[in-house]
Amino acid sequence: MKVLVPVKRVVDYNVKVRVKSDGTGVDIANVKMSMNPFDEIAVEEAVRLKEKGIVTEVIAVSCGDAKCQETLRTAMAIGADRGILVETTEELQPLAVAKLLKALVDKEQPQLIILGKQAIDDDANQTGQMLAALADLPQATFASKIDLAADKVTVSREVDGGMETLTLTLPAVITTDLRLNEPRYVTLPNIMKAKKKTLDVFKPEDLGVDVKPRLKTLKVSEPPKRGAGIKVADVATLVDKLKNEAKVI
Repeated sequence: MKVLVPVKRVVDYNVKVRVKSDGTGVDIANVKMSMNPFDEIAVEEAVRLKEKGIVTEVIAVSCGDAKCQETLRTAMAIGADRGILVETTEELQPLAVAKLLKALVDKEQPQLIILGKQAIDDDANQTGQMLAALADLPQATFASKIDLAADKVTVSREVDGGMETLTLTLPAVITTDLRLNEPRYVTLPNIMKAKKKTLDVFKPEDLGVDVKPRLKTLKVSEPPKRGAGIKVADVATLVDKLKNEAKVI
């Protein structure tokens, strides 16, 4: 069984992002970059399924510029068998990424695609759902537990009312939530082994995909700074301020 795991290179979650002075986007110059945490969970889950003997090959995929090779090497250090980079300098929006992944799914024919539910940079939460729609595959989002059998996968996911369990027929698309697992620490020997693993590079044109942006960002700005809190004398004053000043009730 073959598993495809898309991974994205994003600003490290420990970094405080800053907006560019001209408001065109986020400043990533000289900023630490790393693998999207939700994608790291997806790689970990795929590797665990391989260690159980259910999966035979784990393929990590990334779309972006040449620096995304670092993210793929990290995925291979965790345990992915090989990597595929779709190299482009274009701004990649969720639909474009989904189309690229659809082309790779057609090429590689994996039985399972596991990816993070969202990226921490744009928080779009769209790529997995769009991929499932384009590839006409069953999907389960926000997975907190995955049980994989020969031709079916059972996924537990959190919903507003508690837990929901879905059973999908393979091939299928699954997006991961934080509670699915805790990714392992990447050791130096595995980092060295990852450097010898195969990494194939394609261009969007090689896959027959047009990745030109369909959406235009007009302006990026920081959220307004939060005002200082105040103490009130009684409930009546609190209600009055919530109603007339904050206007939330």
